[in-house]
Amino acid sequence: MNNTANILIVDDEEVVRLSHLRSLQSVDCNAQVAEDGIEALKVMEQQPFDVILLDIRMPDLDGMEVLKTIKDRWPDSEVVVITGYPTIESAKEAVRLGAYNYLAKPVGPDEVIKAANDAMNQKRWALHSDRENREAESLAAQQPDKASFTH
Repeated sequence: MNNTANILIVDDEEVVRLSHLRSLQSVDCNAQVAEDGIEALKVMEQQPFDVILLDIRMPDLDGMEVLKTIKDRWPDSEVVVITGYPTIESAKEAVRLGAYNYLAKPVGPDEVIKAANDAMNQKRWALHSDRENREAESLAAQQPDKASFTH
């Protein structure tokens, strides 16, 4: 991944966190881990992340609540839900709440890297589109309305 991405891995299973961390560090990402939703939100307060890899079933604070909070407070962050308990209902809910992608465990290193890379590319595209829209609106505001001229 170019332009080093900041990625947060949120999963209550240490082996999963460390596996994803190793995968992402192999492609020069700035990756951090959080063992539950409460810790994830505390970490996000300190430094928002570009991409969050988020488990759904965790103690204390459910992944869907974490997803909702992240998209409310840090809408530019892309979230990839990775769950060991995939259902059509939870996939629909995750997308409705703003998840970029939804994957079923187990996911291999290549899948983790691809999911994070795709989410980062989506973020870059969205930010680029927002900037272009703002520039176009600014230019339009600076130009006189041609319809108001009479001959």
